[in-house]
Amino acid sequence: MPSTSRPLRKLGFLTIGLFDADDPGRGHETTLEIIELGERLGFDSAWVRHRHLQYGISSPVAVLAAASQRTRRIELGTAVIPLGWENPLRLAEDLATVDILAGGRLNPGVSVGPPMHYEQVKEALYPDTSEAEDFGYERVRRLLDLVRGKPATDFSGVEGFEVFSDRVQPHSPGLGRRLWYGGGSPGSARWAGEHGMNFLTSSVVKAEGPDDTRDFAEIQLSHVQAFRAAHPDGEAARVSQGLVVIPTDSASPEQRARYEEFAAKRLPRTASPQGPARLLFAPDLVGTSDEIAERLHAHAAFREIDEVAFALPFTFGHEDYVQILTDMATKLGPALGWRPGAGA
Repeated sequence: MPSTSRPLRKLGFLTIGLFDADDPGRGHETTLEIIELGERLGFDSAWVRHRHLQYGISSPVAVLAAASQRTRRIELGTAVIPLGWENPLRLAEDLATVDILAGGRLNPGVSVGPPMHYEQVKEALYPDTSEAEDFGYERVRRLLDLVRGKPATDFSGVEGFEVFSDRVQPHSPGLGRRLWYGGGSPGSARWAGEHGMNFLTSSVVKAEGPDDTRDFAEIQLSHVQAFRAAHPDGEAARVSQGLVVIPTDSASPEQRARYEEFAAKRLPRTASPQGPARLLFAPDLVGTSDEIAERLHAHAAFREIDEVAFALPFTFGHEDYVQILTDMATKLGPALGWRPGAGA
């Protein structure tokens, strides 16, 4: 098996946190239980997705606040918060508060762009400013400045019995270095690098045009390279890869069959770029840990990173996630050269 140029240093996972509309508490509780399991298994990080007006976590910062009080070591991330739904100043306050509660373990990932189904939701979200809202990189820059301690106001001092600060409080000094940008294009990769962020890659990238015949791994590799070329830390800049990975070492025959059927149904979308945005999807990796490790070692982008946040499939059950995470930590991670505590 060929070796990787960057030994795997940090092993993480990503979950969407689905719930039943008639019993949302149970779904949120199982998400917290999965994060607790991840810590017991030695994972370096646990990440949650963000879903608005769906039956998945709509408030990841609140969920991670709860997780921060039930864990002690594992890093907690968002992948990703779509900033089109957020006020950067208020989000900066929430992120700093949770980071303080977590003892400096929060890794907020964000992205830009208009909210999904914006025409249908804009009257509820921005009834007076829907046509004036800026959903570009400026929204990220505002969040970065506020989290990193730049003034939010020209007023500070004592007024009566109250003391006012000119910057977001609480201020968490290390949080500004743990902000991630989730991107799938060369432009977003360069922007993240130029602004000193970390870079989250996933199982989706954008093909650059009709003549772009590169495969998924080649495109993703070009994004990693563009990011590091623009980042002040160069080759040391942090990149995390988030492919869908399903080890089957301890799976039952029924689970293996179901996992393989899941991946097979999604495989056709990986053959060519999809839709007007020309999105290219990575195949889901299903098999034994040794089989998956061999495929990852052959993956051009994986060879250039030393952190992963493997995505759990959306629609599997709690018992499936327990099996998959256990195999990731005890079989797949070691097959990739990872060991618990190595990324500390």
